[in-house]
Amino acid sequence: MSGFEPGDFKRRDFLRAVGVTGGAGAMFATMGALGLAPTAEAAAAEPAFTAPRASDFTLTGKAAAKIVIVGGGIAGLAAAYELGKAGYDCTVLEAQDRTGGRNLTVRGGDAVVDTYGTQQTARFSDGHYMNTGPARIPQWMITLDYCRELGVPLEVFTNVNASAYIHTSRTSGTASGGGPVRFRTAKADMYGYVSELLAKATDKGALDKELTADDRERLLEFLRDFGDIGGRVTGDPAKSWRYTGSTRRGYRVDPGAAGTPGTVLGPVPSVSDVLASGVGRAFSFEFGYEQAMLMYQPVGGMDRIPRALTRAVGERKIHTGAVVTRITEKTDGVTVTYTHQGRTRTLDADYCIAAMPPHLLARVPHNLGGAVQSALEACKPESAAKLGLEYRSRWWEDDHRIYGGITNTDLDVGVIWYPSYAFHAERGVVIGYYNFGRDADAYGKLSPKERERRAVAQGVKIHGPKYRTELLSSFSQHWRLMPHVEAAWHSLEGGPDAARYAALNKPAGRVYFAGDHLSHTVAWQHGAFASARKVVGEVHGRVLRG
Repeated sequence: MSGFEPGDFKRRDFLRAVGVTGGAGAMFATMGALGLAPTAEAAAAEPAFTAPRASDFTLTGKAAAKIVIVGGGIAGLAAAYELGKAGYDCTVLEAQDRTGGRNLTVRGGDAVVDTYGTQQTARFSDGHYMNTGPARIPQWMITLDYCRELGVPLEVFTNVNASAYIHTSRTSGTASGGGPVRFRTAKADMYGYVSELLAKATDKGALDKELTADDRERLLEFLRDFGDIGGRVTGDPAKSWRYTGSTRRGYRVDPGAAGTPGTVLGPVPSVSDVLASGVGRAFSFEFGYEQAMLMYQPVGGMDRIPRALTRAVGERKIHTGAVVTRITEKTDGVTVTYTHQGRTRTLDADYCIAAMPPHLLARVPHNLGGAVQSALEACKPESAAKLGLEYRSRWWEDDHRIYGGITNTDLDVGVIWYPSYAFHAERGVVIGYYNFGRDADAYGKLSPKERERRAVAQGVKIHGPKYRTELLSSFSQHWRLMPHVEAAWHSLEGGPDAARYAALNKPAGRVYFAGDHLSHTVAWQHGAFASARKVVGEVHGRVLRG
C-alpha cells in the first residue's frame, strides 16, 4: 500500500480512521489490542435502590400516604408496586383499556383502533404474537431484576445472527453489485480489509511516532487474528498482510462427511467494492452497550411484565379507561379530575406521580407552573412503527438457515426481525419492518393493507417469492397513531439533566414526574423502572420526614 509516511497519523486520528472505516467494533477491538479500551471497573454502577418497607415507619410516628399515579405504563406500575410494599394507598389512572403503555404484545383476536379511527384485528395463530413496543432486554438492565422478582420466565432473544443478511443498494459479493449478503460474509470482508490496510500502514512506519516497537508487533499480531489476514512476507511488501478470504465468509457447500470438505464462499470482492457497499454501518450495532448479546425476552410476550406488575399492584387499584382532564396541586394534597365510563370524577390524594407521556401531559390543564409546562412541551415525541407478518411456514429457517436475529437494510422497512421463539413450529411471525422517523410516518399514512403490500415488496428483494406467497396475515402498529400514547419515545435535547427539564426532575409541590424520558435510557423499560425508583425514593423520604 503506497502513500503512507512515518508520522502521518497521531494515535487519536488513527483510531478515528479505524472507526470510520470498520465501525465501532473494529475501533474498540484495536483499542483493546493497544490496552486503551475502558475496563469494566471504569463503568459507573447503577445507584443502589432499597424498596420502601412498612417497617420504615416504625420509629417515625408517620404513616404511609395516599398516592394517585397518572399513567399505567411501566413507570406508573413500578411506582405503585414499590410504594405498595410499604403500605401506601396507591391508585393508578390509565387512559387505555389495558396497562403497560408502550409495552404491547398483540396476539390473535386483539383489536386496536388508531387515531384515524382505523381498526385492526390480529389474526395470528395460537402461540404466535408480535411485540409492538419493547421486545428485548439486555443483561445489565434492571428490567431483568423485576422479571426475577415477579416470576416472569425468560428466554434468549437473538439480537445478532451471523446467518442474517445485510441489504444495501450496492452490497458487495453479489453479481448485480447490490442486494443481500450474509452478515458473516460482509463482516469478514470488512474486518479483513480494514486489518490489511492497518497492518500495511503499521508495517510501513506510519504509526512510529505513536506506537512503540512492541506496540506495533502486538497490533500486527492482533490484526492477523482479527481480520484473518496473512503475515509479513519478507522482501515483498505487496504480498504482506493480505486479506484473501477464509472460512469466516461462509461456505457455498457446507462441510460434511468424509470426501465432502465443503466449498468456501467466493470470490472475494475488492476492497473498493466492500467500502462502497456501505455494509460497515451495520457492525457497530452489536457493540452498543444497550444492544450487546446476550439479550432476553419474556416467554410468551413482553406484556408478561406489565401483567405481572398489575397482579402485584392489585387490579382493584388500577382504573383503566380513566382519562385525566385536570391536575390541581394544593398545599395539603393533589386533586386529579378524570373521566371514566362517561362520568367525570375526582380523586384526592396526598401526592401525585405523573407518569404519562409528557407531550400528552402538556395538554392536561394544571396549576403546576410555566416551568413545568415549558419542560413538558420540550419533550419531543418520536415516530417508530412495526409490522408483524405471519407465515404458514418458517421458510427463513428451512431455506435460509436463519434462527432468530435481524437483517439490516437500507430500505424503508429499516430492519427485519426473525422470531426468537417457537423454532421449528409450523408457522411464525416475522417483524416485516421496524422503522423510525420519516420511514415510519410514511407507512403510517397508508392503510394496514397498503403497509403490508409495500413492506412485502421490499422483503421479496431480500428473501425471494416466499416472502409473499407464504404470507397468511399481518398487523401493523404506528406509535404516533396510538391513542393516549402518540409517541414511540421522546427526545430531550441535551438529555434529561439539561436545565430546560429541571422542573420535571423535582416535585412541583406535591406532584412528581416519572418515565423513561427522564432517564438516560430513553425508549427502554429500564429507563422507566429507574425513573420510577428515583421518584419512589423521593416520595418515601418526604413522607418519612413529615
